Amino acid sequence: MITIEANRIVKKYDDELLIIEPWGQNALRVRSFLDQHFVGRENALTEPHDYDEQLVKTYYKDNQATIVNGKIKAVLDHRDRLTFYNEKGEVLLKEFIRLRAVKHDDGSEDVGTVEFTKDFNSTLKLKSREYRANNDGANFRTKVRFEPNVQEKIYGMGQYQQNYLDLKNTMLELAQRNSQMSVPFYVSSRNYGFLWNHPGIGKVTFAKNMTEWEMYGTDYIDYWITAGNSPKAIMEQYTSVTGRVPKMPKNLLGLWQSKLRYRTPGEVLEVVEGYKQRGIKLSSIAIDYFHWPKQGEYRFDPEFWPEPEKLVKTLKEEYHVEPLISIWPTVQSDAYNYEQYLQGGYLIKVNRGVRMTMQIQGNTVFMDTTNPDARDYVWNLIKKNYKDIGIDYYWVDVAEPGYAVYDFENYRYHAGTAVESGNLYPNGYLKMVYDGNKDSNEAVVTLVRGAWAGAQKYGALAWSGDIDSSFEAFHNQVNSGLNMGMAGIPWWTTDIGGFHGGNPEDPEFRELMVRWFQYSTFSPILRMHGDRLPHSKPLSNSGGGSMPTGAPNEIWSYGSEVETIMTDYVEIREGLKDYLAETMTEAHEHGYPIMRTLFYEFPEDEKAWEVDNTYMLGSDILVAPIMNYKERGRDVYLPGGENWRHLFTGEEYAGGATYSVTAPLEQIPVFIKASASKRFEALGEYAKKNGE
Repeated sequence: MITIEANRIVKKYDDELLIIEPWGQNALRVRSFLDQHFVGRENALTEPHDYDEQLVKTYYKDNQATIVNGKIKAVLDHRDRLTFYNEKGEVLLKEFIRLRAVKHDDGSEDVGTVEFTKDFNSTLKLKSREYRANNDGANFRTKVRFEPNVQEKIYGMGQYQQNYLDLKNTMLELAQRNSQMSVPFYVSSRNYGFLWNHPGIGKVTFAKNMTEWEMYGTDYIDYWITAGNSPKAIMEQYTSVTGRVPKMPKNLLGLWQSKLRYRTPGEVLEVVEGYKQRGIKLSSIAIDYFHWPKQGEYRFDPEFWPEPEKLVKTLKEEYHVEPLISIWPTVQSDAYNYEQYLQGGYLIKVNRGVRMTMQIQGNTVFMDTTNPDARDYVWNLIKKNYKDIGIDYYWVDVAEPGYAVYDFENYRYHAGTAVESGNLYPNGYLKMVYDGNKDSNEAVVTLVRGAWAGAQKYGALAWSGDIDSSFEAFHNQVNSGLNMGMAGIPWWTTDIGGFHGGNPEDPEFRELMVRWFQYSTFSPILRMHGDRLPHSKPLSNSGGGSMPTGAPNEIWSYGSEVETIMTDYVEIREGLKDYLAETMTEAHEHGYPIMRTLFYEFPEDEKAWEVDNTYMLGSDILVAPIMNYKERGRDVYLPGGENWRHLFTGEEYAGGATYSVTAPLEQIPVFIKASASKRFEALGEYAKKNGE
């Protein structure tokens, strides 16, 4: 039975309740509930979803139901298939169905959930929305299928360690892992945006013959779709219903210094003083993991960090450097407060075996970030031991969470099983920090190793995780960062040089550091971090002193040539701060990425949709990173409709063509729109002088 209820379509038939309704401007939300059991869930759609009721139409005609919301229209036909159209009547997306109808003697056909078709696929018995019970019958494996479009290009979906910008013909796991962030929103070249609004574990396949979204254990389906005339319009509509980043403080737009790991206040101050003596401006320095006695206690180890409040005051008042404090969601079984976690039910549960979700310096269990009471308990510890001594910014590490074994079916949260709700975990952790900070610090910025749809509104500064220190790994980062931006997460960064390994004495690694630093200068956050070799021995065999540390990772750690180049790029970064601040304001107010695909700024340029590993920083600067060892040039496409000026040489190029651009070690290809070049004159003169 189909019912037109004011501004929505409701269909009840057998084991399904289907609801299609307006959700924001030019957008529709589609929800399907097994056995007609409605449950209201926000998931990523947490913001007000206002729309113009005058632009909404719903009606039932010719055996099909139609709903229009501004520029998007959905039609539910007699075969139970949804088709979405733009305002021109062009098909944006169509559910896939291959079912055979039962034909009667009078020539009529059943119209419940079947399609009469003469092609040879008519016996496949594939529905557009499908529920299949798992072995225990308590939850279901669901699938939603859509017709393919071979020419379509797909961008977004978060961060995956691969070198693809266009995600058509890929399969993506819908799960968080170290260096992988599932953010299931994409922008299509067909001018629509699609959010899979389900935080469970599953996969999506963007194949040539079918697009298929699959959940491994659930009882509902939930997705959202919007139409727009440009990627900018689509992104603005998406972030209006999922949230936008807070304001980024300008003082955080310089260099962030970090390594694995500074072990004492003396080591921190020695590094900060080293930057000051060299005249290199520093925005932040990180105090990494195992500054605590035991995981889950959320406090400094007094043996190695005896006066943390004094250290924080010195950093902020004397050096004007913000400390960034690493926190983990792990709780050691021998922490002084472990029993309090158990009494409150604040820990993740396991369905089988011994409850131990990660082993590092002891047996640990993850706190349950989906439990509001657990978030309150942990934040109270953080406030007492960090916030109240002046620390404003946090590094939320292992926030996937980083299971020792990713057996998602074995873990159970306050919000449900991990299979049902696992992608909510990083957002819950971010929400804890955001809620605790927002009243005293409107500029909540949290460095995080996991993020799901909507994480941006909690101040998520995502980074690429514990990736390899190699040119091969570097290749994966540029397009991954662009897809994070297209998934609605505009704040994104990397460990310069990668995390795992890298010897400061190795010539190839030194060159990698240079090329990565140059790229990161033109990214949202410029951040040094990594586990450099060789390691030093631990300071002790207990508490915060029991973890080893890596080799030095300051910009003077790689020889004089590297130091000179990096110092020059820090100066370039300082010269970009005003421009970056304006771009950050666009992200806050409109949801735009900081790093943008070429087509984002030039959607009418067909070639721009084909170009990867090249991007716009904001609207005026084009960057083409050098990603191969000993490479001293590359081809660069400059979009049409503009002339472009090389930042380092001052040479002007006509747009709409590809050029072979030289790139000596001290330069990467960076171009400024000629129409905007006046505002970058001082930067261009400095870059030209230091690039000669």
